Amino acid sequence: MTKASNDRQFRPVAVPDVELGGFWGKWQDAVCNSTAETLLDRCVEAGMLKAIDVGQPSPGVVIPIQPWGGTTQMFWDSDLGKSIETIAYSLYRRPNPKLEARADEIIDMYEKLQDEDGYLNAWFQRVEPNRRWTNLRDHHELYCAGHLMEAAVAYYQATGKRKLLDIMCRYADYMIKIFGHGEGQISGYCGHEEVELALVKLARVTGEKKYLELSKYFIDERGTEPHFFTAEASRDGRDVSEYHQKTYEYAQAHQPVRAQTKVVGHAVRAMYLYSGMADIATEYKDDSLTAALETLWDDLTTKQMYITGGIGPAASNEGFTDYFDLPNDTAYAETCASVGLVFWASRMLGRGPDRRYADIMEQALYNGALPGLSTDGKTFFYDNPLESAGKHHRWKWHHCPCCPPNIARLVTSIGSYMYAVSDNEIAVHLYGESTARLKLANGAEVELEQTTNYPWDGAVAFTTRLEKPARFALSLRIPDWADGATLSVNGEMLDLNTSMRDGYVSIDRDWAAGDRVALYLPLALRPQYANPKVRQDAGRVALMRGPLVYCVETTDNGEDLNAIVLPRELPAAETVVLKDLNDAVALDLKVEREETSNWGTPLYRKAPAERQVATARFVPYHLWDNRAPGEMLVWVQSDK
Repeated sequence: MTKASNDRQFRPVAVPDVELGGFWGKWQDAVCNSTAETLLDRCVEAGMLKAIDVGQPSPGVVIPIQPWGGTTQMFWDSDLGKSIETIAYSLYRRPNPKLEARADEIIDMYEKLQDEDGYLNAWFQRVEPNRRWTNLRDHHELYCAGHLMEAAVAYYQATGKRKLLDIMCRYADYMIKIFGHGEGQISGYCGHEEVELALVKLARVTGEKKYLELSKYFIDERGTEPHFFTAEASRDGRDVSEYHQKTYEYAQAHQPVRAQTKVVGHAVRAMYLYSGMADIATEYKDDSLTAALETLWDDLTTKQMYITGGIGPAASNEGFTDYFDLPNDTAYAETCASVGLVFWASRMLGRGPDRRYADIMEQALYNGALPGLSTDGKTFFYDNPLESAGKHHRWKWHHCPCCPPNIARLVTSIGSYMYAVSDNEIAVHLYGESTARLKLANGAEVELEQTTNYPWDGAVAFTTRLEKPARFALSLRIPDWADGATLSVNGEMLDLNTSMRDGYVSIDRDWAAGDRVALYLPLALRPQYANPKVRQDAGRVALMRGPLVYCVETTDNGEDLNAIVLPRELPAAETVVLKDLNDAVALDLKVEREETSNWGTPLYRKAPAERQVATARFVPYHLWDNRAPGEMLVWVQSDK
């Protein structure tokens, strides 16, 4: 980035300030109609409300303690927090007094649960009260606090109610007393990062810089020597060599954050850490953090990321393995990890628009995160393989139900990822039918209406509404894949080559009500080949159209999907609108297909299978397994 870009500070708009229609409107409706209430119902069924209700006896250990010394029950506060956050955003789109009353009841329970000093954690108040702050490495105390903070900010912004916000401010104030290098303070940080980015949200909504300072402390302290996790284990009487994964890389605590150059460990933890780092880099204009993040970004996106924006190929550590190790059928690629990548990418845009971040944000959003939610909003994916023999399906709930509320809160808050503002500039990072109410630091108030059927169609139009003319820059992302893109203002064509910077076209002018900007992004079908070092994709090709990765399913193509062979030169694709998949655009292509029915009985033979001309239907990957169960394949055979 250039210095001028680094000196800018872009912050996302509040969720209630963006109203969605079109593609994202349909997904938000699914959350409003089903997911928000479903999340709460299943939290109740799991026993989470009994855990925080001081009017009932403590439920004790409901989910057994695991070999790592904890239980997923320790994370229940985070699940409730993300569910409340989802409810908050859904209430803005569609008022639901019954659902709001249920959320208010939970918040009342948390108010009664909170200790006088501000501490708040169901597990360590009701199950193991003597273990508070004794194992930050494994027990997720600050992680849970972070998710409740995010819920508090969302609920306040969506409803105007301050109760949960005040509760979490008291908790954060207590943390400020507990953590630090002063006498009697804990010089530590959480094993599962999250509170760092949450504190930034708390600071932005309250205007309290002290919460930024605490976030910065946790980031600066991480990985320093003498190592906190080692000292903590020794004080607690634990064997310092016996712990989950047996490496501090698992929690990105093996080095100070500015010294880290390789993305390692648990994928979700890494994404949350980098998100917090990027926020602090923006707030403090910290070039050292930005430089470290740029190195980590390149490491992830050029060596360790699936074409879907999925990350973390291994189930064993829910995270990263070796460079270019990207198996398809066993891909873990946790939904939460891609949600986290969207978080990180959006925050990397805080110091200035740059499409290398926004393009990946879009890729991970549509193809890595969104598959985690079914079209009816009722079932979910935890892991997201790129190939299935027909046995991988969505489920209703999980013993560690982090993914359902995570994708739901992302979908319902997507407007805040689409737009960002600085002193005198509006950046549009993502395209979708929407109306945004934006206030710049220079005082200008702008309503920006975006009309489009993106991502199914590449035509995007913006219309401005202002009470009085104002001067500002409107910066629009031109995706790297959009060859031949065009742009006009009030019918006058602009030369993209002369006004492009870091992949964004900046239109700096005096704007008036009714000004119209027309952007066209060609959605040409394009083949994608993997780096030859990715052995699992050798001889294979994937298809993308615009931001979407496509796949083949048994539903459309019958069995033996690996018999499909795409020609080297792609034929023209016929587009078909699928009414049963949210009016998605499917692609029908002429292909060859290896004959499997006349192979005979031998397992092996000297002659390859014969081929016949056939038609294959490709559907957007994020929609797979929404119809009849069956096989699925992203990387298909490529003809020589």
